[in-house]
Amino acid sequence: MFMNKTIYHGSSTIVRNPKFGAGRAFNDFGLGFYCSDSLTHASEWAVGSDRNGFVTAYSLDYNGLRIIDLCSPQYCLMHWLYILLVFREFDPSTHLHAAREYISKEFTVDYQASDCIAGYRADNISFALAGDFLNDKLSYEKLRSIITTEDMGRQFVLKSNRAFDRILYAGYETAHSSKYYPVKASRELRYIKTAQSADKDGLYISQMIEEGIKSYDTRLR
Repeated sequence: MFMNKTIYHGSSTIVRNPKFGAGRAFNDFGLGFYCSDSLTHASEWAVGSDRNGFVTAYSLDYNGLRIIDLCSPQYCLMHWLYILLVFREFDPSTHLHAAREYISKEFTVDYQASDCIAGYRADNISFALAGDFLNDKLSYEKLRSIITTEDMGRQFVLKSNRAFDRILYAGYETAHSSKYYPVKASRELRYIKTAQSADKDGLYISQMIEEGIKSYDTRLR
């Protein structure tokens, strides 16, 4: 049965034929082709402060593909952090080593056989806030309130040859910096203010490690 969805890739160039194995291995979810279900979010990712970009559209037949959706109810934000810790490099600290060990033990995701991974996007602001949480400077509740908002943007990443064989180029359009960059910049400022507000009673990574909180704990949902 044919199961189709439209996905968008935002960048400074038009990508008519994405190639398996291209890109950077140290992106959020590792090597892959990064897209979005949202034309708006892909447009924001495509532009710079003084540079227009392009959004390329594709049709994806996802029937039979193994897709890990980190935004689904079976996962929590800690599983997303596990994936980031696998592929991204955080500034080293005393807390980070303990956090890495704890998350790798309690929130493992079997991602290696996946064809696609869907999940929250770690742009500069959200990645920095994730680092603050791992270094015990930001509560879990604050991090979750920012990362899981709809306007943060979610990415859909093609990870296997099987996935690349299923996408078809469907056209492109120009993303204008004057329209999309101010929206992105305004959101980043709003999230920074949210993170800076006090949260004395929040759940911090040191407490999670001390209590040995598991993935089924209701406080993580």
